[in-house]
Amino acid sequence: MGMPVLLNGLCQCTFGAAPAPFMVLPMNMTMFKNFPGATIMDHIPLLNIMPFAMCMSIANPMVAAALGAPMPCIPMTVSPWLPLSPTIMIKNFPILNSDSIAICNWGGIIKVAFPGVSLTTLA
Repeated sequence: MGMPVLLNGLCQCTFGAAPAPFMVLPMNMTMFKNFPGATIMDHIPLLNIMPFAMCMSIANPMVAAALGAPMPCIPMTVSPWLPLSPTIMIKNFPILNSDSIAICNWGGIIKVAFPGVSLTTLA
């Protein structure tokens, strides 16, 4: 079972040049151990999922127009995270845990690199 993704987590895309912060907004009032926690519905580009510096996917129209040269990343996640091990439900949605993945329209697979919490934080 993965760790819950909380405030100050990091994500990485297979076509991205660098990890990016994962933003967990407290607007849903989803709290886990007194930290804002994410659900699988927290997949909005530029709100929850930040750019991964440069994109290297030829499926990205900007990269294709530049003949394969890396271009600035703009994540295109239109569907919720895929919970690979749903264990806890919050407001009828599985929590986002470190085992979940998101699919970018440009072909990248986005994974949680750091869930934003350590075992000592949850103790």
